Amino acid sequence: MDTQRDILHGYLAARRENLLAKLHGLDDYAVRRPLTPTGTNLLGLVKHVALVQLGYLGLVFGRPTAFDEVGMDIPDADLWAGPEESRADILELFRFSSEHADTTVRELPLDARGRVPWWGPERADVSLGQILVHLVAEVARHVGQADILREGLDGAVGDSPGDANITDRTPAEWAEHVALLEAVARAAGQGASGSPTGP
Repeated sequence: MDTQRDILHGYLAARRENLLAKLHGLDDYAVRRPLTPTGTNLLGLVKHVALVQLGYLGLVFGRPTAFDEVGMDIPDADLWAGPEESRADILELFRFSSEHADTTVRELPLDARGRVPWWGPERADVSLGQILVHLVAEVARHVGQADILREGLDGAVGDSPGDANITDRTPAEWAEHVALLEAVARAAGQGASGSPTGP
């Protein structure tokens, strides 16, 4: 029977795979493209999660690595791959980060104590269990961002082709569905004046 630690670790591992899958089939330009006004991009999300893992399941539990200060002198360096960083470099960082994190999880009990200095003194003292929950939530958030970015790039949705969680519709049926949602949204946005509040 799986322990609570195994369950949490399994969720973290699954979310990592979901994130990496969002790069499949895309060229280097597509994975690096800034796709929001703040520059969010797929390869940057992978780099960010890699460094987040090294922080929370490395430094926090006294297991630093040579990557802990990577690019920290450049604003938001953890959210994009620089010109000297290849896609392969970022994927290797992610692999190393995941292995380092997995070793921490395997070797420590859920009640093992750590310290998150960037959370401030009143919240800094933590347990491995607390950090695993935090990481599952954080990585899932970034997978959600990646879902939207990938759909915007080429229309790919779900964890993989044929994902049972995605309704099977033709492009025409999706367009009809979106038109319905737009009509409902406009109706809901009608103000007291009877004019839509949206664009």
